[in-house]
Amino acid sequence: MNKKLIIFAFGTIMVASCADKFDTADYEVTRPENVKNYAYLNNYKPLKEYVDFTKNPNFHLGVGTEVQEYSKQEMVYGLVNTNFTEVVDGNAMKMASCVNDKGEMDFGNVQQFINTVTEAGLSVYGHTLAWHSQQPVKYLSSLLKDKELDVDPDALIENEVYMQDWTTAGSYSMWGQFPEAITAGPTVDGDGLTLATTGSISNFWELQYMVADGLSVEAGKEYVLRLDLKGSPASENLHYVIGAWGNDIKTGLLDFGEDWASHDIAFTASDNVSGVHVLLQSGDYAGTYTVGKVQLLSLEKPALEVEQEVYYQDWTTAGSYSMWGQFPEAITTGPQVDGDGLTMATTGSISNFWELQYMVADGFSVKADTKYVMHLTLKGSPASEKLHYVIGAWGNDIKTGVLDFNDEWATKDIIFTASDDISGVHMLLQSGDYAGTYQVKDVTLCEYVSMNSIPLTDEEKKDTLTWAMGQWVKGMMEACEGNVKAWDVVNEAISGADADGDGFYDLQHGSEDNTTDFFWQDYLGDANYVQTAVRLARQYGPEGVKLFVNDYNLESDWDGNMKLKSLINWIKVWESDGVTKIDGIGSQMHISCYANPTVQENKKKAIEDMLKLMVESGKLVRISELDMGYVDNDNNEVATAKLTEEQHKEMAALYQWIIKKYFEIVPANQQWGICQWCITDSPANSGWRANQPVGLWDQNYNRKHTYAGFADGLSGK
Repeated sequence: MNKKLIIFAFGTIMVASCADKFDTADYEVTRPENVKNYAYLNNYKPLKEYVDFTKNPNFHLGVGTEVQEYSKQEMVYGLVNTNFTEVVDGNAMKMASCVNDKGEMDFGNVQQFINTVTEAGLSVYGHTLAWHSQQPVKYLSSLLKDKELDVDPDALIENEVYMQDWTTAGSYSMWGQFPEAITAGPTVDGDGLTLATTGSISNFWELQYMVADGLSVEAGKEYVLRLDLKGSPASENLHYVIGAWGNDIKTGLLDFGEDWASHDIAFTASDNVSGVHVLLQSGDYAGTYTVGKVQLLSLEKPALEVEQEVYYQDWTTAGSYSMWGQFPEAITTGPQVDGDGLTMATTGSISNFWELQYMVADGFSVKADTKYVMHLTLKGSPASEKLHYVIGAWGNDIKTGVLDFNDEWATKDIIFTASDDISGVHMLLQSGDYAGTYQVKDVTLCEYVSMNSIPLTDEEKKDTLTWAMGQWVKGMMEACEGNVKAWDVVNEAISGADADGDGFYDLQHGSEDNTTDFFWQDYLGDANYVQTAVRLARQYGPEGVKLFVNDYNLESDWDGNMKLKSLINWIKVWESDGVTKIDGIGSQMHISCYANPTVQENKKKAIEDMLKLMVESGKLVRISELDMGYVDNDNNEVATAKLTEEQHKEMAALYQWIIKKYFEIVPANQQWGICQWCITDSPANSGWRANQPVGLWDQNYNRKHTYAGFADGLSGK
């Protein structure tokens, strides 16, 4: 889950009896108001001293923290080192924390954190390698963009604008002239359009027939007419005419033999001509010849990029001026808008050109590393060569410069490339040093879109992301230098729905509405994405690294632990290749203690069933993110400040029961441990379970009743 661990910096701290004290510094905190109810907590030892490691040698007592707080080596550092054996950072080891939008990796915080923890004698648990949340979405998405083709900008591309296939025509219906003395006219069959003659006549044009009709050509464009021909006997003087009646565009001769051959006739149209036809004139030929396909191809230069409009402001229809501006009264009364556009008239000039400025475009966005062109249509009198402009957001100029204009409308093009994603972009014209009148008709922003590219295939996307995951896992493992020996290799893979009806929940997948997450499985496949993550973790990780699949709601009572059952089934799928091995299952137990006894018993039974199912899977069992709130009889979450002493003790009892059940149900050889996710209660402004009593300590680092319950559970009391 996208959550933030609850930890706090600590400055000047007052003396008290109930706060934990540490060898690293003389830290003490304010005394709880109800000293009597909390005095007994002074008799409790640090939590890890309640674990019998001789009976439970594999057990790790973990806690969630954050790099920044722990690395200060102040209150949190001492509290963690005193009470726990394993540390998990909530965010620093996730991909988005280490990989920026350009794919550049920085593991400085991770390395500092690992060094500080290991020097203190604790272990680090890695969280997490493959997840859909907190990913560098912009970078990963950029890897999937269309690939550029290697195009020669001077080459011409054939673009078919007309095609007549006589092998499929069925009949001949175009115009022709067929003297009965030598021919009975053309025939059409599966072989094409055939004309057979028994003799010849002196005027070749007196036998002619149309093989293409209704074509159009544009002035200045290059074309190729392509005909498939064969005949017997062979000839070198089959006459042709390309043109409209009374307007021949191209005439000449074609040769052919007994085998099919394609003939290209190149020409450039000097005018725009419609109703163009192709005539074959063969009165001086005796024999049989056949026409197959007839194509007209225009020869185009490759479109390397085209403009795609992203913003338009038409000042001729605006009606009024409502954008921001700065208009010194000494020289102007401000802009006017009418059917001719936006007009600024000044009676004089001032030394600082930026003191008279007005906005002609506003509220558009630009994307990093993207090329744009701004089209501005303007005129003015007298002419000027120094109309200043600014394109950008407040405090972030993207492009500045000067424009020229005269008394005729003209469109000025400003080309720029954005270096960052920026919203709220505007265009300002600054003309304080100009005296006269100028007008703006419209403003258009266009993005240049590459046209010499094609989408990646599914296989190419898979290969690319497999490489990206490899770079990420390799970089992280090298940064850890073998000191992190256990990982959440895959996090929160399972959905809560069975769309395919196989009896198990499906994996989570992305949607068009979700632009903040990146689902690797959408590209690598439901099985392969986990298999790939596991393979890479074992390839680059330390020998014997333990890999867990971590998820939430595995203790769900409302569906009989179906999410856990589904996860166990998916593990079988992932391991079915005979190579992939997942070592353990982590259960994110973000639970609540319920005032309603019936509800609470159902919850406890589901927790017990969860532990049994995890054991039956044969995998290591880890409670990965344990924290707890309180829900009253009206099903409302109770804020920390409103929690009664009795309710605090109910929570302590539930902690004790959960931890005790863990040791009762999970054999020592399948234990990995329990991780308390929140050290202290959550403040009201927190991003995770805000204002809830989720900690074993309060916000002043005083032990709570839940501390005692946790300790009693560890001791088996």
